[in-house]
Amino acid sequence: MAKTAAWTRKEGKNPKGGLNAKGRASYNAANPGKPGLKAPAPHPKTKKDAGRRKSFCARMSGMPGAMKDEKGRPTRKALSLKAWNC
Repeated sequence: MAKTAAWTRKEGKNPKGGLNAKGRASYNAANPGKPGLKAPAPHPKTKKDAGRRKSFCARMSGMPGAMKDEKGRPTRKALSLKAWNC
């Protein structure tokens, strides 16, 4: 059986939310026609990074889904928003 891409498995995900470097590389390799994924910019150094962070926060905050699972742990959505300082 063929392995799935790293970004869809635990090894490509950052435990603090989002994807790790291996996950981003895996996604970028699987989607060559799309612009590459970049690491989070929680403390933007440029106006472009600040706009990227603001856009991510606006998009992700409006996504459906709970911020905590049935055991009270934060979901991937909540972890991602925290990683980006949303």
